[in-house]
Amino acid sequence: MNKKSIFNIAGFIMLLVLAACGGSESASTSATGALDTGKVYKWKMVTTWPANFPIFQEGAQKFADDVRVMSNGRLDVQVFAGGELVPALQVFDAVSQGSVEMGHGSPYYWAGKVPEAQFFSSVPFGMTARGMNAWLYGGGGLKLWREIYRPFNLIPFPMGNTGIQMGGWFNKKIESVADIEGLRMRIPGLGGKVFKRAGGNPVLMSGGEIYTALERGTIDATEWVGPFHDLRLGLNRAAKYYYYPGWHEPGTEFELMVNLTAWNELPPDLQKIIEVTARAVSEWIYGEMEFHNSEALQQLQQQKNVEVLEFPADVLAALKITAAETLQEEAAANAKFKRVYEAYQAFSQGYGDWSRMSEQSYQAFR
Repeated sequence: MNKKSIFNIAGFIMLLVLAACGGSESASTSATGALDTGKVYKWKMVTTWPANFPIFQEGAQKFADDVRVMSNGRLDVQVFAGGELVPALQVFDAVSQGSVEMGHGSPYYWAGKVPEAQFFSSVPFGMTARGMNAWLYGGGGLKLWREIYRPFNLIPFPMGNTGIQMGGWFNKKIESVADIEGLRMRIPGLGGKVFKRAGGNPVLMSGGEIYTALERGTIDATEWVGPFHDLRLGLNRAAKYYYYPGWHEPGTEFELMVNLTAWNELPPDLQKIIEVTARAVSEWIYGEMEFHNSEALQQLQQQKNVEVLEFPADVLAALKITAAETLQEEAAANAKFKRVYEAYQAFSQGYGDWSRMSEQSYQAFR
């Protein structure tokens, strides 16, 4: 038998083998251990964001779309907004228990369950998006984050950052620390605890309730996100004074949570697609926030019924001291919180020297 005949027979046999295996979607590997690229994984992702919420929910959908394309349809993720499949604040539990495979939100939403998770979201007077990125990827922050989530059967990935937020909308001017006394403000998380310690009255409510509460005087002030989302919510029609900077959330990190059991069932190439796509969408969200906030701020500055004001320096200085006291008090009462607090602080202090010498000194003369 000549070589041409041998190759023809071998090719025919290979076609038969491929035809026999082509319809199988049940096994991730073949009998020899080779990767089966024909299996399709159909996953669900739930988020904490309202349906069609600009940038945040869009980012979650972009992640799913990009993963579908890069995996050639082998990983098909269906995205559900907050409340569509599970309540927004039950995303952590749903992914942890395996009811769904993925979730998107921010770690400070789970403060009641995992108080130390707040350090992977935002810390009052803490690091900005640049610092958070450096800590998570270079300074061991992501490794620590994953250690904390492992008992909950979760593996987290950074996926988005709001950048520095605004300080909030107020119905009276803040000219001294005394003006905070008794002020009813919608402000969650560690920022809310700092605000309370400073004499304010923090109020928790969902985004859908904020405008009505501020307009009717149920609350005196509120923080939300930044100019773009604040305009979308119409807060400029409910309050006059718009303060900056957002000392309470200087760089709020978002997370992609994946059920660890489901993650371990994925082949390595799909795991890598999730990892790389999450990082790419993280940059997309941050870029979108910076762009749209800069445009929205110009709109706000042109409105005669709005005053964009900087918090007085003495107010920020007092809040910074109060923030340090609050964090130390929380750490003294919780060993797990203390461990992450110390790791965060150690990196933040060293990084702060570089940030002041580079970014801050440059911006001062720009």
